[in-house]
Amino acid sequence: MKKEIYLAGGCFWGTEKYLENVSGVSTTEVGYANGTTENPTYEEVCHNNTGHAETVKVEYDDSIIGLPYILELYYDVINPVSINRQGGDTGSQYRTGIYYTDEGDKPVIEQSIESLQTKYKEKIAIERLPLINYYKAEEYHQKYLDKNPEGYCHISGDKFEKAKLAEDKSRKFPPKSQNELRNSLTETQFEVTQNSATEPAFQNEYYDEFREGIYVDVTTGEPLFLSCDKFESGCGWPSFSRPLTQDLIRELDDRSFGRQRTEVRSSLGDAHLGHVFTDGPEELGGLRYCINSAALRFIAKDQMKAEGYEAYLPLLNMDTAKQD
Repeated sequence: MKKEIYLAGGCFWGTEKYLENVSGVSTTEVGYANGTTENPTYEEVCHNNTGHAETVKVEYDDSIIGLPYILELYYDVINPVSINRQGGDTGSQYRTGIYYTDEGDKPVIEQSIESLQTKYKEKIAIERLPLINYYKAEEYHQKYLDKNPEGYCHISGDKFEKAKLAEDKSRKFPPKSQNELRNSLTETQFEVTQNSATEPAFQNEYYDEFREGIYVDVTTGEPLFLSCDKFESGCGWPSFSRPLTQDLIRELDDRSFGRQRTEVRSSLGDAHLGHVFTDGPEELGGLRYCINSAALRFIAKDQMKAEGYEAYLPLLNMDTAKQD
């Protein structure tokens, strides 16, 4: 489904260039939003106190990228506590703002802002308002940095590269409801992932699996671990030295059964995976992610392309090259 959101983030040249790089964003356009005059010019916005904000109109495919993820990317290129200033630009036209045309987006935006506020002591300065008006900017402002590659931009080049690689995993690997999980998982898989059960040692599917491949969250299909980070620990469960990336998991204090441990859960699916201990091989970093087989699905290297995980094959090849 096609949707739109309007984002003010300082100079609109860089903000547009950044957002147009994101997968799932279909079109971008720069203009002037939520001011007090009709059809303002750039000079009027800059010098005549029209009240407009330099804004990027973002049209996106909601089946590929959701509004919460777009907002996370937007926050990454603004100072959300700065008032009427971004980078070297000062003035009310450079204020930050999220302007929506769908009333259903309002609670999504407010929840996102609440989460952002927990990261700052200062009050978040981003406006959150319905779109009152919007006027397309002059043609020379559209795709300005494509026309002028050396032009001014307050956003660093590495952010543009990051935007090209951005992927809304909540769309690609959507979490399932409890009913969906009951219908798709075995009893053991459900008890482990949803009720934090532990399967028997040495009586599980992957404790002695050492073929090349990738291990994904059984509840969502999201990649979590690589075979090249798996080692024989003798504990009777799959052991890994690290996850694919740290943001894929959450580590929580676990004091159940009178013991103090660190629980590992998948970030996206919120599935219980196992625990992490500090008795792993020192040469691999010293950690042992002890993971239930029932929380994982293994996809062998020769099946990864067919199952949609081709992008992760170079990671396995890199490990083989190191060994050579």
